[in-house]
Amino acid sequence: MADKGVGQEGGARTRQASGRQRIRTLTQAALNADVTVEMVETILTDLGGTLAVLDKTTVDMDSTMDRFNETITRIDELAPRLFAMVDRLEAIVERVERIVGVGESVVAPWAATENAVRGAVNAIRKTTGL
Repeated sequence: MADKGVGQEGGARTRQASGRQRIRTLTQAALNADVTVEMVETILTDLGGTLAVLDKTTVDMDSTMDRFNETITRIDELAPRLFAMVDRLEAIVERVERIVGVGESVVAPWAATENAVRGAVNAIRKTTGL
């Protein structure tokens, strides 16, 4: 068996083959790097669009939060007036309850008189057969 690396002809072929293999390997690595760079560029381009949308969304959210803050401020300003109105309504309800109580007191004797008169009329009807 002859050793290919020892002879001049065999050694030249091995060196030539290994040189070709290196060129192929380097070419493939360059192509892979090119594809990788294109993929990274695509991702960065898409990321740029996503960041622009995120920025717009953040701006919209900021304006929404500003309106929300204004609304809460108006509610805070309105609350004391609402409390005062509730206090006035409670005072009115207390007065109405007192008026109803007085009315019930005034009507109670009439109701008793009405019941007595009805009882007497019913008794007369029963005895007379009407």
